[in-house]
Amino acid sequence: MAAPKAPKVYFTDMRTCQGNDLLHKMERLLRRAGLDRMDLDGKLVAIKLHMGEPGNLAYVRPSLVAVLVRMVKEKGGRPFLTDCNTLYMGRRANAVDHLNSAMENGFNRIAVGCDVIIADGLRGNEHREVLIEKELCRTAKIGSAIADADVVLSLTHFKGHDLTGFGGTLKNLGMGSGSRCGKMEMHASSKPTVDRRKCVGCGLCARSCPEGAIAIDEKRKAVIDHGKCVGCGQCVAVCQHGAPEVEWEGSSEIVNKKIAEYAYAVLHDKPHFHVSVLMDISPNCDCWTFNDVPIVPDIGFAASRDPVALDMACARLVNEAEAERGSVLGTRGAEGDKFKAVHPATDWMTGLEHAERIGLGKRAYELVRLK
Repeated sequence: MAAPKAPKVYFTDMRTCQGNDLLHKMERLLRRAGLDRMDLDGKLVAIKLHMGEPGNLAYVRPSLVAVLVRMVKEKGGRPFLTDCNTLYMGRRANAVDHLNSAMENGFNRIAVGCDVIIADGLRGNEHREVLIEKELCRTAKIGSAIADADVVLSLTHFKGHDLTGFGGTLKNLGMGSGSRCGKMEMHASSKPTVDRRKCVGCGLCARSCPEGAIAIDEKRKAVIDHGKCVGCGQCVAVCQHGAPEVEWEGSSEIVNKKIAEYAYAVLHDKPHFHVSVLMDISPNCDCWTFNDVPIVPDIGFAASRDPVALDMACARLVNEAEAERGSVLGTRGAEGDKFKAVHPATDWMTGLEHAERIGLGKRAYELVRLK
């Protein structure tokens, strides 16, 4: 029996000319990679992307997003842009601030052609618990709007990341689709405790705890009964003062594996398609309020039906590129693994290996270069 064919990853570079600008190149890429062959008619189509922490300018440009939105509409789809709230207390930790941040960064109906829906609701605790029975996660807490969508399309800014090595398609889908509770589960290695200096005694955590493990003591401070606590992270998600604290998982390998399992929960039972933008390849995530000098020059766009193959191809394209000497990379990593050079404690390959092992995709791929 012949071996199965490697999944195709379609790629186009940044070279342009009159009549062949980047928007036209993006559209041709999406058509060749198979978006035109998807049944989107009447479907609710979640376009999962990171809309950027205000102050960071490396996120995917709204004009590129608009190309994807228009093509989905041409196929009869009903697209919406979506992301889940952040676990950290920035300007995307609740739906009101998150929507305002998206609007500030240009993600609105006028610019992109559709609306933004924050997938896990006002405070980040609206999710569907998806049963997956994998090595590290029995269930995954996926933002409701993403879990309930008929089709998932991911549009990812490919960049470095200080915990996972790089932030690609799996990171966008896995960590990005987890509710605030889900993000806590991916990051944490212990049950939460309460920093009494930060606690204001509002009782929101106690009212939100599904196990009744939190009480307000005589000094109007929250106390967690670890005998009842199941470590779901609901208190971390709902507290607006950062009082519940956990011991964060320090292992890049474990976090990468959990991210892969969450991405599996998002994709395993529905049609999906993935695009990566290799521009402004900053050393850190778009969650930072700034973006540093890109570690390599702009490379292009890539797309695939296989999220694992896409991440593998993008990592290789970055590692084959010339390092920007004016970046944090400096003279390091001109050859070899640039992400490892910038973030030595990370091992990004562990996530892709695990993703392949659980059936999310293949690391081997065929690169199809387009003009």
